[in-house]
Amino acid sequence: MSQRLRSARIRTGLYWFLGFEFFVGFATKFWPGSTFFGPAYSEKFAEWGFHPNMRFVVGGLELIAAVLLVLPRRESRFLGAATLVLVLTGAVTTHLIDDAPFWQGTSAPIHLVIMMVVALANWPADWRDVVPPWGSSALAARGAVALGDR
Repeated sequence: MSQRLRSARIRTGLYWFLGFEFFVGFATKFWPGSTFFGPAYSEKFAEWGFHPNMRFVVGGLELIAAVLLVLPRRESRFLGAATLVLVLTGAVTTHLIDDAPFWQGTSAPIHLVIMMVVALANWPADWRDVVPPWGSSALAARGAVALGDR
C-alpha cells in the first residue's frame, strides 16, 4: 500500500471517528432522560441559563456537522468543521462561565482546536466551491450576456 493511500485512509478514519463523536453528542442532547454524561441535557441547559429546548438546536447542529464531516468532499468537511467551531466556541464559553468540572472544561477546548485544524485543512480554494449560487446555469448565462453587452 502506498504512503498516499495509507494517509488518505487514516484521514478518512479520523473524520469518521470525529463524526461518530458528534453523533453521540447529538443523540445525548435529544435523549429525554439522564445520559452516561450525567443528568438530562434539558436540566443542564436550564442550569447554564439557556432555554431547555436549546439542546435541540445544538444537537441538530451537531448532527448536521457530523454528517458533513464524513462526506468525502473537502467543502462539506469544511462546512461541518466550521459549524462545530461555532458550536464549540459556545460550549467553551459556557463551561468557562459555569465553572464546569475538569473533564468538561478540557473536552470542549480540545475539540475546538481539533475542529479548527480540520477546517483549516479543508479550507476551500474558492468560496463558490462551498456554496454554489442557486441556479448557477441561469446565472452563468445571464453573466455571459451581461459580459457580451459591454
